Amino acid sequence: MNNNFQKKLQEIIRVDHAGEMGAKVIYDGQIAALKLKGDLETVELVAHMKKQEDVHFDYFDVEIKRQKIRPTLMQPIWKIGGFALGFFTALIDKKAAMTCTTAVEETIDEHYQSQLATLEKEEEFLDENQKKEVRVLKEKIQKFRDEELEHRDIGYENKASELSYFAPLSAFIKFTTKSAIAISKKI
Repeated sequence: MNNNFQKKLQEIIRVDHAGEMGAKVIYDGQIAALKLKGDLETVELVAHMKKQEDVHFDYFDVEIKRQKIRPTLMQPIWKIGGFALGFFTALIDKKAAMTCTTAVEETIDEHYQSQLATLEKEEEFLDENQKKEVRVLKEKIQKFRDEELEHRDIGYENKASELSYFAPLSAFIKFTTKSAIAISKKI
């Protein structure tokens, strides 16, 4: 595997590890706020999404350790920021929490699509063992992407877009998520 592609793979795993950790703590924050508010129905909904994010994170956590890739140095900040984002959006109301979900998941969808395209383009230049490893990674990313889209749909089904300030909140969260992705790739 050429050195540039190896660095690209490490970047993919580092940023996805950070992103899935961020998703977990966003949902942790939402669950904490929703429990405070006594909205147990929404807690159940969010807990379902968090359970899937736990699986996503666990996969990248194993890979980051197996491949000896340094996690993002921003992890402590992402943990605090993600929890706060989830907590405060859910504290506002269910629609704000669901807006957070739709914004994050739409951004992750674009991010995962870009990664899949990169892996597809590079795959032809790899040996058979490398191709096998990349195929497994692509399958995981595709599966996780499908689940992220399910989360996005859950957000819209629960009236995220009916929030009176949906557009600015969504834009802010998308900008923040894209910034975290860009930073996590390198730091």
